[in-house]
Amino acid sequence: MTSFFRDLIEVPLLMYCLLAGILSSFTFGVVGAFVVTRRIGYIAAAIAHSILGGVGAAIYFQRKCGWEWCTAELGAVVAALLSAAIIGWVSLRVKEREDTIIGAIWAFGMAVGMLFAQSTPGSGVILESYIFGNILITSVDDVILTVVLGSIVLVVVALFYHKLVAVCFDEEFARLRGISSDAYYLLLLGITAVSMVMLVRLAGIILALALIVLPAATASKFAGKMWTIILIAIGLSMLYNVGGLALSYELEQPTGPLIVVVGAVVYGLSFLVAKRRVRKGG
Repeated sequence: MTSFFRDLIEVPLLMYCLLAGILSSFTFGVVGAFVVTRRIGYIAAAIAHSILGGVGAAIYFQRKCGWEWCTAELGAVVAALLSAAIIGWVSLRVKEREDTIIGAIWAFGMAVGMLFAQSTPGSGVILESYIFGNILITSVDDVILTVVLGSIVLVVVALFYHKLVAVCFDEEFARLRGISSDAYYLLLLGITAVSMVMLVRLAGIILALALIVLPAATASKFAGKMWTIILIAIGLSMLYNVGGLALSYELEQPTGPLIVVVGAVVYGLSFLVAKRRVRKGG
């Protein structure tokens, strides 16, 4: 990997990719720990796919109506927050099964995005970049957006950390302590939505979902306290991002898929390690 670190100084693009990967790891680790603990990975997936609808609609209205302010990023944020609000409201108030509404939001978001992309005047809108992503085309604006959205998420988590933890681990106990579990559940979905916008823009839906779930799921095998899970997940996410970027550069392979494969392999190995620890403990 000597050539990667040597070229890192000479090629600004590589530095942007590395910065984006390291900075986003904090959000991956923090939000991923809550997502895994609360078991809302499928909700995160539905929100991520619904972003396509917002992106497609924003680009359509920007070109068709001349709304320059209607950017793809704005459409992604609106779609993600709206999807999170609908899923939360339906599951809490209407008492509809979460898997049903998740499937509906998932399919509807992708379908709407494709329809808007097909109807957009001018050169075709390519939504595949939002699905698969490409961290190697990271720009200064992407790094700035990562810092801004990530800071918002981390500040909110810091302010309401204990209440969010209570809702994730024991919702009934939180209610008995006077905590509005429904409100903080919706807040958790909102945090997840903002995080997915940032991560999908940076890495695409597939990589974002993998890095939201895999580091935290691996960390939860070896830690029981939330803050410990968060720290381990952040470290693993950094390892996957930096190591995957360096390996892909050396091997001339796609970065995103390589990071996902590495994360999945480590997660699989964590089962064996955890199982051996249980046997020794027994």
